[in-house]
Amino acid sequence: MTWRTKPLALILATAERKGLKRQLGAFQLMMLGIGAVIGTGIFVLTSVAANKAGPGMMWSFVIAAVVCLLTALIYAEIASMVPVSGSAYTYSYAVLGETVAWMVGWALILEYAVAAGAVAVGWSGYINGFLQSVGYGLPPSLTAGPADTTTLPDGTQVAGVFNLLAFLISLFVTWILVIGTSHSAKFTAVLVVVKIAALTAFILIALPAVNTANFAPLLPNGWGTPLSGVGVLGAAASIFFAYVGFDAVSTAAEETTNPNRNIPIGLIGSLVVCTIFYLLVAYAATGAVGAQPGGELSQSKEPLAFVLRHLGWPHVGNWVAAAAIVALPSVVLMMMFGQTRILFTMSRDGLMPGIFSRVHKRFHTPHVVTMITGTAVALFAGLFPVGALADISNSGTLFAFGVVALGVMILRVKEPHHPRAFRTPFIWVVGPLAILGCALLFVSLGAYTIKLFFFWAAIGLALYYLYGRKHSHLANGTEPDLN
Repeated sequence: MTWRTKPLALILATAERKGLKRQLGAFQLMMLGIGAVIGTGIFVLTSVAANKAGPGMMWSFVIAAVVCLLTALIYAEIASMVPVSGSAYTYSYAVLGETVAWMVGWALILEYAVAAGAVAVGWSGYINGFLQSVGYGLPPSLTAGPADTTTLPDGTQVAGVFNLLAFLISLFVTWILVIGTSHSAKFTAVLVVVKIAALTAFILIALPAVNTANFAPLLPNGWGTPLSGVGVLGAAASIFFAYVGFDAVSTAAEETTNPNRNIPIGLIGSLVVCTIFYLLVAYAATGAVGAQPGGELSQSKEPLAFVLRHLGWPHVGNWVAAAAIVALPSVVLMMMFGQTRILFTMSRDGLMPGIFSRVHKRFHTPHVVTMITGTAVALFAGLFPVGALADISNSGTLFAFGVVALGVMILRVKEPHHPRAFRTPFIWVVGPLAILGCALLFVSLGAYTIKLFFFWAAIGLALYYLYGRKHSHLANGTEPDLN
């Protein structure tokens, strides 16, 4: 285990010498955060939560929101102290040492790259459904990867060959990211407006139709137990995916004007907006049609559109489905954005190949690592099914969140006088609660997902000792090429 840490002053100096152009304000950060958060989770996983917890999924949304809000307060403090790219990886390097930082960076690949591919696959299902409805659907061989199947109208299941639409949307998002961060933010802001409009329409129609009888029984599967993956806690562990992405705001710290002020606003503001919408949507959906496990809502692949159609608003339901088609690419964009910034920073530290930290002279973006990441996500989306990818992604995220909370508490002791534009209130209450919350959701993911996480962690640790440990600039006393 390598415990060497990278001092905060050195992290800031490195970013200053070989950094990214600062061009994002508080509003743009909030749009990026909302764009990353509102997506597959609320448009798709509402049915998953209903199947695991029934009407009790209301509590699942609350539990996941509380854990995320606690973590956002933690992130706001450390991001204002260290306004550079890298997010949890950089913070861990400053406090807990190089090995832990590497493992956090490796775990974040689960959060960002795996999630980006999963959302792209989910988007392809929506868009192909639309194309089929107008007579232009793709053949089954081009709507799923070789490890997945497509169900025909007669119920026959046909093995896929390559998910063309998921592949193409991933490449399109990669191009958007390469040509510039400000372009990415503008693109995302437009899609955020579409998503908020769709959710607002859903709430206005479904909320008046709420029937309290639909909330009984409230907890058909109980609260759930560790490793079971069901009940309120199991649903909370899955629905956590609906909140993941707000931390991507911190990966944009190096491209933010006045980051000490704007990063906390972007982090907390985006999460509060999303939480309010989520709770209203979950309450309205449950109260309007019921959410018992095995029921129609729990089996729907487009739950919000299903609710509206059930209430006699088929055209609005179709419009909400269309909004998901239009808006989900923004989630792919933010997940890939976060992934490239983390790999960029790891490369700048010598833990990843140096080519990953090259910056385009015209667009001022890390174009090489963006193209490499985008190609990998596109191939992943084209070849693999979503399956349990949301839970796998959550495992990496929860690990990183817990480590950041621990790191901020340690910094309060080690560097009590370091400037903090934002101070987490009641840190010795918020910090431990954030760690406990992450641990509770982690063990609620289910035994299979936890095994996969530790298998992934073992691969990452091996790669660190084979490459990262030997090439670390901190260990070798070298500086990266600044040209």
